[in-house]
Amino acid sequence: MASASAVVTRSAPKATPDAGPGELASRLRLVITRTARRLRQEAGTELSPSQTAALATIERHGPLTPSELAQLERVQRPTATRIVARLEEEVLVERTSDPADGRSFTVAATPKGRALMGKLRTRKNAYLARRLHRLDDADLATLERAAEILERLLEGEGR
Repeated sequence: MASASAVVTRSAPKATPDAGPGELASRLRLVITRTARRLRQEAGTELSPSQTAALATIERHGPLTPSELAQLERVQRPTATRIVARLEEEVLVERTSDPADGRSFTVAATPKGRALMGKLRTRKNAYLARRLHRLDDADLATLERAAEILERLLEGEGR
């Protein structure tokens, strides 16, 4: 779990209306990266970010072949195979023969893997809820709209 020490953050300069999409892209990238890092810290898992992301993908879309996992995670197949091996060592996923191709296998989340993902999501959601609780209704409405816009931006990316 993350320590209780204060985190020093510096805000990027505010974009002006005439700054353009480049300035906004820079600010969004920075705040999204910092938010993702903080959420990983709050989750408090021993898994790497790549392993956690792969387990989440397997849980959501599985069972998957290593090739399908690699495509969804946008990594090379050997990387996906190494990640699967590490998740198997932790009994978070299990492999079975691929019924469509006897030379391959599929991987699915185990009950332990599903429970871990539930715990991680709960911790991350609780952290965000505590932070959001501090905001007024206008800021909450703005963030709701921003979430809708970001979801729309990411639609159709194949992941």
